[in-house]
Order: sequence, then structure tokens, then C-alpha cells
Amino acid sequence: MIKRTKYCGQISQEDLDKEVVLCGWVHRVRNHGGVVFIDLRDREGIVQVVVEELNSPSAYEVADKLGSEDVICIKGVVRRRPPGTENPRLKTGNFEVVANYVELINSAEPLPFPVNEETPISEEIKLKYRYLDLRRESMKENLLFRHRAYQIIRKVFVENGFVEVETPFLTKSTPEGARDFIVPSRMHPGKFYALPQSPQLFKQILMVAGFDRYFQIARCLRDEDLRADRQPEFTQIDFEMSFVDEEDVIAITEQLIKTLFEELLGVEVKTPFERLSYQECMERFGTDKPDRRFGLELVELTDLFKNTEFKVFRDVIEKGGVIKAINFNLGELSRKDLDELTKFVQSLGAKGLAWIKVEKDKLTSPITKFLKEEEIKGILERTKAKPGDTILFSADKREMVYKILGNLRLHLAKLFNLQQKDRFDFLWVVDFPLMEWDEEEGRFVSLHHPFTSPREEDIPILQKALETEDLEERKRLVHSVRARAYDLVINGYEVGGGSIRIHRRDLQELVFKLLNISPLEAEEKFGFLLRALSFGAPPHGGLAIGLDRLLAIMRGLDSIRDVIAFPKTQKGICPLTGAPDYVSPKQLKEVHIKTVEYQ
Repeated sequence: MIKRTKYCGQISQEDLDKEVVLCGWVHRVRNHGGVVFIDLRDREGIVQVVVEELNSPSAYEVADKLGSEDVICIKGVVRRRPPGTENPRLKTGNFEVVANYVELINSAEPLPFPVNEETPISEEIKLKYRYLDLRRESMKENLLFRHRAYQIIRKVFVENGFVEVETPFLTKSTPEGARDFIVPSRMHPGKFYALPQSPQLFKQILMVAGFDRYFQIARCLRDEDLRADRQPEFTQIDFEMSFVDEEDVIAITEQLIKTLFEELLGVEVKTPFERLSYQECMERFGTDKPDRRFGLELVELTDLFKNTEFKVFRDVIEKGGVIKAINFNLGELSRKDLDELTKFVQSLGAKGLAWIKVEKDKLTSPITKFLKEEEIKGILERTKAKPGDTILFSADKREMVYKILGNLRLHLAKLFNLQQKDRFDFLWVVDFPLMEWDEEEGRFVSLHHPFTSPREEDIPILQKALETEDLEERKRLVHSVRARAYDLVINGYEVGGGSIRIHRRDLQELVFKLLNISPLEAEEKFGFLLRALSFGAPPHGGLAIGLDRLLAIMRGLDSIRDVIAFPKTQKGICPLTGAPDYVSPKQLKEVHIKTVEYQ
């Protein structure tokens, strides 16, 4: 094989009348009787190669037998395509290469699916033959887009004085929320490493070490049950800064996002991004990661029904619940639609779905006969309903109403195609509670993670809560404590999250106590961090951005798998390699593990 001199997709005006050597895959091949046209493809694109029997019989003989995805090498001279045969869809569409030499390097067997077109393929087949899937134009562009993003990320951080530091893959298992992947140690029988869920503790220790601006494009791993579009291994843009407050971290993040969108997409991004409090997000959208590209906001109605005779609503209010509604004013809902929406909310735990259809001269609903005239008037005024609208109600505990209506508005947006993929909505969610009460576990849990700092003025409340014996009073006090945390939301996805961290050992130990982490457990799991905080730890904070999700949003993709070279299925399986798989008894013996079957 002779050495190539140029990529196929880089043939241009400067190559006219010059000899080039190209290597790549046969994208398409067409024999027009004495002339074979080959669309030759490599990483940079496609160029048309012409092989003429009269001029190059030996090259023609090889070209005449080529099939799709054969690997070939050609040598020839670049010329302009004849007038009228140009292809404006190709970067090289004004040129072609007249080949005088064609070498078949490797032939391809019949393909399980076509590479030269975007035919829908099952995920199992796509991932089993991922190397073929990655040859397709869309997937190739996704990975090259990711590559370009990496370069921009590094450029922005380096220009702002950050140092790139790699943190360990084999570390200590710590309770950070999700389940750890664990790795047995051959040299230390019975002991295990854990794969990192994030570089959280190490980046804080780097701040203690004096590396006051750190960043990393970090691989993270979590052994959690995979919901739709989750991966056991994923990538974060991770950074940490010392001697800063929330505004400094937010400013760097906005600069990075603005640069990525403008350089990769040509989309102008206005900064600063809008900010909403956690409480306002929950009240208006039922979620702390709202998609604001469409309306359908939640409307508070509880006060309208404080003296209602409608038993369903009255019972909810008497038990401390709330009543909220969505005014669906973006299309007609039929009775069949309403029945299907009722089934949807029931799948979320709702008992049913009350509704009122507003028609020109009347209201249609099973519930209006139970409502007073002033209640109906109040509903119509509060929801701004007009003829053609349908008001959808939820009455339950506040958290359940958020869940039901928050998910219902997203469900309606998908049904009626309200989400605009070419529009980007950037939002900071701030003023999170530091902790919330977990009824199932019977203890407080961190809304972000246990290393998040409370507001300085709220620290005395934590101390008071710890000293309070009455559980309900303790809950009230703790729930009033605000975190110095911030989430970046784009188009309804939590793309990034961060906080100012706790940098004092005494405060970290106080938070551990409220989280029901005993001094012994704190020492076992986090002793190395606590000791580090004892040796002059500076105030610090940072943020992590889910790179896979960010790139999927930028590319207008529904699945993060399409921006990952070798993803797993929803069950955590790699069809390409067959992982996870069994290992030999010898390997198990070396790491002192014996497997048993549980009934």
C-alpha cells in the first residue's frame, strides 16, 4: 500500500491538477459502462473518484469488483467536475479524482445494516456493531463535535488560570448517594477499592493543597439502577476554585457555556443567565429543573377552596394538602385524551385527574356540579382560562402535586410537540434547602451532597436544630436552612450542579451529625477529608457539568448514547464486547472471592 497524502474530505481548489493518494472506505460504487464512480469516504468526508477503463485498465479491473465498505487506496489527479455534475451537498462537490491506481486493501462482508444511509436500527444491533454505526455520518459528526468541545473546554479553563489534574480511579468507598462499583484487591485480601462516583473529595483536597484552580474532564462511575438514558460510566466537566463565592463559580460556568455554544453552534448566548429560587421553580413548574420553552405553569388554587363543599378537595385541604392546576391552552383535548391523561397521572400515584373543559357557552366537567359559583369564577380568573382551554387539577400532598403536575406538563409537551429543540433556555436554580427529611430512612439527607456549605447566617439554626429534642421542631428548623448551592438547567435538564463547600472541620462534623452519620462512620468514610480540613483549608467551591447530556442537548439528540463512543444499554450491558461477563475460577481465587448462588 502506498502512503496517503491527503484526507478525502479535504480535497479543494489548491489540489487542482495535482496527484494525490487517498485511503478510505467505499461509500458507494457505480459502474456506468467503462467508467466506475466511487464515493470514497474517510474521517474528513467524501470525494468522488473516477476510474476510466480506457485510461487505466488495471485500476478499472479492481474498481469493477468493489463493494460497499471495502477498504481501498487510490492514486490519481484532481480535476474539476464537468459543469452540471457538481454536488453542493459535499464539501468536495466541485472536484473529483481521476484514478490511475486502485488497490483493494481489505474487502468487507455483507453488512448487518447500511452505513451509507441513516436507516433506523435497533439499539441492540447498533451497539453490537458500534464500529459500523460510528462510520455513519451522524455518529461521526457527534464524536467529532465532542472532540471539538474538549479542546474549547481546555482552552477556556487554561486561559482562566486553571490547572488540569487527574484524580484516582481506584479509591475508597464513600456514601455519596449512589452505589459504588467495587474492585477487589489481590494484595489485600478482603479489601476493596471503589471506582469514583465523582472527583468531589479529591478536588476539595486539591484546594487544601493550594492548587486554587483545578479542572478535569473526569470519568465517573455509579452502580445504580439505570433509568432511561442513564449510563453506569459518564463524563463530567469538573472544576473547583479557592477564595471565591457563588458569583465567581457561576461566572466561569457561564463563560464556558457561552463559548461552547457560540464556537460550536454559532448560537449567541446572553449572560448572565436568569435565576429562579428552588421554591419558585417547584411552585411554578413542579420540578427544580424546569423546561420553560412552553407555558403550562402550575397555578395555586388551595385558598379558593378553604370553605368548599366539594368533599375531595375539602379532605385534601384538611389533611394539609394543596390544590393546583394547569390550564392546557395549546390544543383541544378530547375525552379520549383526558382518559389517557388520567391513566398517566395514576401511574405516578394520583387517585385520578379532575378537569374542566371551557367551551364557548358552558363548562363541561364531572366536578362543576360540586363547586360554588364563586369557586368556578375564581378558577377561571386564576388560570386565565378561555373557550377551548382545559383545566387539569391535582389535589394531594404538596410533594405529590408537584410530581403529578410537573410530569403532566412535560407529558403534554411531548404529546403536542411543544418543546423546541432549536431553542435553548439557560437557567440557574438557587436557594436550595440544605437538607430534606427522608420518611423512608427516617433521617435527614442532603439535597446535593454532605459537603455543601449552608448560608453563613443559617449556621446557628443548624446548631439549634441539633440541640432540639422535638423531631417536628427539628424538621422545621433544618428545612429553613439554605444551601450555598446552584444548579444549571438547560431545556429542562439539570446539566450542572455545584456549591460552595464546607471548609471548616467543626461545621462538617455538625452537618454529619444532622445527617445521622456517626463520628465513627465519619472517621471511617471521610477521615482523610476531615483531617485535611484541619490543616488550613481555604474557602472553596466548584461545579460539575454532565458533558454527555450537554452535548446531546447541543446536538438536538434525545439520547446521550449518541454522543458516547461505546455506551452501555439501559441494562448496563455492552453488546459489542459482551460485558459484564464471567471470569475464570483462577481469577476469582487470585482476588480471594468465591461466588455463590442465592435462592
